[in-house]
Amino acid sequence: MSSTDLDSPAAEADSGGASQARQRAVDNVPGLKSYGTLFGSSPVMLDLYEQIDRVAATDATALIIGESGTGKELIARTIHEHSARKDGAFVAVNCGAIPDELIEAELFGHEKGSFTGAVQGRVGYFEHANGGTLFLDEVTEMAPVRQVKLLRALETGTFYRVGGTELIRGDVRVIAATNRDPAVAVKENGLREDLMYRLAVFPLRAPPLREREGDRELLALHFLDELNRQEGTNKVFSKRSMETLRTWSWPGNVRELKNAVYRAFILAEKAVELPHPHLMSRVKKPVTVGDSMSVWIGTPLADAQKQIILGTLKYCGGDKRRAAKALGVSLKTLYNRLSAYGDEESNPDDN
Repeated sequence: MSSTDLDSPAAEADSGGASQARQRAVDNVPGLKSYGTLFGSSPVMLDLYEQIDRVAATDATALIIGESGTGKELIARTIHEHSARKDGAFVAVNCGAIPDELIEAELFGHEKGSFTGAVQGRVGYFEHANGGTLFLDEVTEMAPVRQVKLLRALETGTFYRVGGTELIRGDVRVIAATNRDPAVAVKENGLREDLMYRLAVFPLRAPPLREREGDRELLALHFLDELNRQEGTNKVFSKRSMETLRTWSWPGNVRELKNAVYRAFILAEKAVELPHPHLMSRVKKPVTVGDSMSVWIGTPLADAQKQIILGTLKYCGGDKRRAAKALGVSLKTLYNRLSAYGDEESNPDDN
């Protein structure tokens, strides 16, 4: 039951702080608009804001359809925050992350001894979300036999805990999401047709970043502004970075963009270089002979730095303290760089 804010590097602790952070983001990035937890000024986003505003005023179930990384949970959270249920709980559940044999118990709860391992009773997500909103992400990953119980709960507003005999009535608004085409999911037997119609009372589409004209640059500036504020820095994008923002399609959507900005921020001293992902994939490997290394002409600066750092570390036999000394950087800086490169074994206690 987790939440990932795709439009902010750090979550605010309270609603008041979150509102101030959103206003600060809008003030600091000219042209950037926000609505709830969402940021974007493109025509498709402004249309989405209007649709959210309309459905939030009702208690209708909604089905959000969109590619991975487009912010489907943020849309659901914004609907909740603008609804009459805003003072209730917002409970987010990733249906694809729960084993099939446990999902019914997770959603509706279970009684003690109802199955092996049920050493005590437990309240399910439906009860946790009573009076609020239950967000079911990747709902098409739920097995059809489990979808029957969900459909009944949606139709009647009642359910039984696993192993229980007491009929429980809940007051829950359900918002679901999927990265699949619902019609295709029905044909492939991944989604019951009756459940699809019940969820899609009000369908919403989360637009991919490639369709959000002008938002790539605005979102990147927003992410960079937030990182500068957190770290007390004043880094700026290079001209080449702005060109990359405009020309790359960002198939991973906002999530890919955010992670790319964060990685480039860590590597930057002053000018943030955002290398074009397509060109990065074509960078030639350096040639290493003994204690010397040849980097190919045309290698992006960030990639050249990466090759030199990893090459030096390898030459030093993996000794990070020795490598940091040879590179003329602090051990902390070396760990930050290795972390950005995905070195999962980086540990300040090593060496």
